[in-house]
Amino acid sequence: MDSYQLNKIAGALLGTLFVILSLSFLSDAIFTSHAPETAGFAIEVEGDDGEHAAKKEKTGPTIEPIAAMLASVDVAAGQKVAKKCAACHTFDKGGKKKVGPNLYGVVTRAVGSVGGFSYSTGMKEFGEGKTWTYAELNHFLYKPKAYVSGTSMGFAGLKKTADRAALIGFLRSLAETPAALPAE
Repeated sequence: MDSYQLNKIAGALLGTLFVILSLSFLSDAIFTSHAPETAGFAIEVEGDDGEHAAKKEKTGPTIEPIAAMLASVDVAAGQKVAKKCAACHTFDKGGKKKVGPNLYGVVTRAVGSVGGFSYSTGMKEFGEGKTWTYAELNHFLYKPKAYVSGTSMGFAGLKKTADRAALIGFLRSLAETPAALPAE
């Protein structure tokens, strides 16, 4: 192979590399993406001016009342749900306190009133002058940390209305004379 042939091959390779490099620079210049000024993007919702979200944030979630369900609640189902509570609470009369207080007779009992149990500051402040009514228990069991800020109860809560009603029905049965059912 003579030098003329070698120069032609080298020129073709260099020319090809030059074209590829030029196309690369050109495409980078055309299709350059810039970082947005603010992260994410806005979702426009027709008819929502933010009032609904602000109103919901103020009032909190809507929790279904359980008064109607309590009359026909299955105590055995509530006892099953209560197994989630058994790691921290006892249910028998005069039972020991564990991480949480004994729950015998909790329905209509004053909040934070189990003798010898050290309640969190949040629960003490929340419970001043209050009793565990059916409505209070319903809201508390939905999401304890949201309902009583500063509580040391680590339970996430019961989202299902039927589960809360069953558990409260079971707790109601844990008394010498169960509390009267609430009127609608």
